[in-house]
Amino acid sequence: MKHSERRPFPWHILFFLLPGLAIYLVFSVYPLLDTLRMSFYGDAADGGHAFVGLRNFVTLLTDSTWSDAFWNALKNNFEFFFIHMLLQNPIGLLLAVLLSLPKLRLRNTYRTLIFMPTMLSVVIIGFIWQLILSPIWGIAENFMYGIGLGNHFDSWLGKEGTALITLGLISVWQFVGIPMMLIYASLLNIPDEIVDASVVDGANPLQTFFYVKLPLILPTIAMVSILTFVANFNAFELIYAVKGALAGPNFSTDIMGTLFYRTFFGFQLQQGSPTMGAAVATLMFLIILAGVMVFLLVVQRRINRFQL
Repeated sequence: MKHSERRPFPWHILFFLLPGLAIYLVFSVYPLLDTLRMSFYGDAADGGHAFVGLRNFVTLLTDSTWSDAFWNALKNNFEFFFIHMLLQNPIGLLLAVLLSLPKLRLRNTYRTLIFMPTMLSVVIIGFIWQLILSPIWGIAENFMYGIGLGNHFDSWLGKEGTALITLGLISVWQFVGIPMMLIYASLLNIPDEIVDASVVDGANPLQTFFYVKLPLILPTIAMVSILTFVANFNAFELIYAVKGALAGPNFSTDIMGTLFYRTFFGFQLQQGSPTMGAAVATLMFLIILAGVMVFLLVVQRRINRFQL
C-alpha cells in the first residue's frame, strides 16, 4: 500500500492573508497596545513621559478635577445606550417582522427608505437635524403648529434635560435600519416547514411568532444588542457635530468619546494630555470588554440553553 504523498504547505494562503493581517496589526492592534502602554505614563518635568503606574486611573476616578467629568460622561453614555436598547432594537424588530410578511407590497421600497439614513454621514445627519429643530430657522416648530402640537415645541437641543434624549432619538432614527436588516435576514432564514407545521397545529400568527420564530432569532437579537453596546460606547461624531467638543449645555450630552477628545487633544482653556487621554481610552476599552464578556458568559449561555 502506497503512502499518500505529503501535501506542500499552502503558501498562497499566506500571500492573500498577510496584506490584510499587516493592515490590521498596524492600524488596530498597535494603536491599542500603544494606548494601553501610554496610560501608565505621565508628563515629566523635562517635557517627556515618566512611568507612573496606575496614578492616571486613580486621578481619573477619584480626583474631583477629573472624576466629575468622567462619571458624568459614563452616566450619559449608559443613558445613550439604554435609549437605543429600549427604542432602536424593538423598533428594528417590529419593522423586520412587518417587512417579512408575505402579503406586504412594496417591501423592497420600504426597506430601502428605512435603511437609507444609515448610509449617510453622521455629521451630515447631525447638521440636518440641528437645522430642523432650531427654534430660529428650523421647520419643526411650523410643522408642529400645522398638526396642532405647536404648544409642545421646545428648544430640545438647548436644554439640559432633553438634549441627550433628543440626540439619542436622532441616532435611533438614523441607525434603526441596521437591526432591522439583521433581524429581517434572520427571519427569512427560518425554514418554511417549521412555520407551516405550527399553522397545521393550530397556532395563530402571534403564537407562531412568539413560540416559533422568536426563539429562532434570539441569537441575532443578542448579537444586535452587543453591537449596539459597542457602537454606543464608541460614539462621538453625532455629539460633536451637533453640540461640539464641550457637549453642552453644561456637559449634559458629554459621553466617553467627547471626554476622550477633550482630554487627549485639549479644547479652549483645557490643555490636552495624551497620557490622561490614553487612560480614558483604556477605561473605554475595559468597559466595552466587560460588556462583551458579560454577554458571552451570561446572556449567550442562557440563549443556548433556551434553544436546547
